[in-house]
Amino acid sequence: MTALPQGLTAGTWNIDPVHSEFTFTARHAGVSKVRGHFEEIAGAANIAETLEDSSVTAEATASSINTRNEQRDGHLQGGDFFLAEEHPKLTFTSTAIKADAADEFETIGELTMRGVTKEVAFSTEFAGVATDPNGNQVAGMSAAATVNRRDFGMSFDAVLGGGELLVSDKIKIELELELVKA
Repeated sequence: MTALPQGLTAGTWNIDPVHSEFTFTARHAGVSKVRGHFEEIAGAANIAETLEDSSVTAEATASSINTRNEQRDGHLQGGDFFLAEEHPKLTFTSTAIKADAADEFETIGELTMRGVTKEVAFSTEFAGVATDPNGNQVAGMSAAATVNRRDFGMSFDAVLGGGELLVSDKIKIELELELVKA
């Protein structure tokens, strides 16, 4: 069993949505990257006495997607991608946490988008614990994973003249989380 990272204590740590981000990156036309994020996120880390006994749950509201382009956001909310009306939440529930190093670990779990659930492993880094100006204990974590959008039923297939996909299959997900001890 792996001891908790320095300063992290057992208990519930809630995601602070004001100081956290759920972002994603996709290739556009095979030549550039388009980034976006979800405005509404929530979740918690339930920290046990050991890392392996701890768990994480998180969610994002699909209709809160923001890529700085209203037309693209509407397309992403629709049937080609998130199907936000029928599946309003993207969710993640961890099934295992494995230590790689003192402040690095792998968070494995079930990611659900568009009603499709797949196992995804997030490379996770612990950034430490501090006390915020209001006297709350806060912890920082970063996590990243790459998924194939087609695995989640997002099969939009616009192909350009040179054979490039308008939207890449490979999507990078990145989370920057500030957790507040409950």
